[in-house]
Amino acid sequence: MLDRFKHHIARTFPFIKERKLLIACSGGADSMVLAHLAKESGYSFALAHCNYKLRGSASDLDEALVEKWSLENDRQLFSKTFDLKKEEGSIQLKARNLRYAWFQELITKEGFDYVLTAHHADDDLETFLINLFRGTGLDGLTGIPSLNGNIVRPLLPFAKEDILNYAASAGISWREDNSNTELKYLRNRIRHEIVPKLEGINPSFLSNFQRTQEYLRYSSQLLNDFGAELTSRLLLPSQEGYRISIAALKKLQPLPGYLFLLFKSFGIKQWKDLVDLLEAQSGKEIRSKSHRIIKNREYLILTPLTQPFSDEYELQDIDGEWDTPLHLKIEKVDVWDINSSNIVYVDKEKLNYPLKLRKWKIGDYFYPLGMNGKKKLSKFFKDGKYSTLQKEEQWLLCSNTDIVWVLGKRMDARFKVDQQTKEILKISWLI
Repeated sequence: MLDRFKHHIARTFPFIKERKLLIACSGGADSMVLAHLAKESGYSFALAHCNYKLRGSASDLDEALVEKWSLENDRQLFSKTFDLKKEEGSIQLKARNLRYAWFQELITKEGFDYVLTAHHADDDLETFLINLFRGTGLDGLTGIPSLNGNIVRPLLPFAKEDILNYAASAGISWREDNSNTELKYLRNRIRHEIVPKLEGINPSFLSNFQRTQEYLRYSSQLLNDFGAELTSRLLLPSQEGYRISIAALKKLQPLPGYLFLLFKSFGIKQWKDLVDLLEAQSGKEIRSKSHRIIKNREYLILTPLTQPFSDEYELQDIDGEWDTPLHLKIEKVDVWDINSSNIVYVDKEKLNYPLKLRKWKIGDYFYPLGMNGKKKLSKFFKDGKYSTLQKEEQWLLCSNTDIVWVLGKRMDARFKVDQQTKEILKISWLI
């Protein structure tokens, strides 16, 4: 196995040979063998051990074994204890998140280049089956990545059986985690109940799986490259985010497959709803945790979800300058000029303080300057062909409940300056 390991590193990870490495070592067979192989290969490395205190004295004995090996082999050891009993949710997931965060801290603080973990072929198969049971796209079936940033997994080509045989032949001490036999965990049920049956049907199942998964990785890479080209061609940058032509999308077949390629990286999972969105009325939308897609006439608008501003702000002073949420300046002037998109002149005596900046609400209306009578703001938006996003982002300057100015668009005629005006306020939107 040592020769196979050296050949695999030379072919796949030649860049780690002269680097400063950190090996995640639990004390189990996999990580103890990895440490031994790295030592025999002449690599420069230290060990990192996590003690989760979940198995009482057994957890401490794991740590003692790793410490004994590090002393005997003159390797630096970093140990950290985590109290997972205080954590909520999945213990396994929390433990994983904590240890990987700690590894990154060690990389930054101690100057390591890469972290090596001892995931092997059986782990890869179990991850494949877990994702298959839960339902996933092609990327979820490609298994554990051998290289993910500064995380390297050099044992992925090796079966658990290979690792145990090498440990026995090389006289490597290791400890068994009894929790690996508990069938309350999905991974353990797969490991102890499902995989043995598959191997009973075909003894070459694991090696056949490895070959098939390699083909899946090639296919995934090809699709990702094609998806990147498709994304650059169809997702056109706009002020809102990205604009996508619905007519162009409808030409793509099979449509659900293309939509998956285009939008999977934005966290979208509602694929049926996304197909239906193409025929929905304007304003309909779907959301992921990070983005939303809005139907706007002949286009879909893709935009990131951002932390919203407050819906309402008060401007306490008669004149002054404000930076939040918009850069506004209000000042007294002696003469007025023609209103523009960013400057309006209003009659001070017609205002009630404090003025307010707020977003529009259903039922809002105003008296557009230059037009007769009042108009609902929703009708004003419709006539102006506002998108859903444009309506949401529109700010109003108000006096009590009355709209003074639809910022950047039109002021209200009730507050205009005329021959009877005694004091003039100039309100500037400093974009």
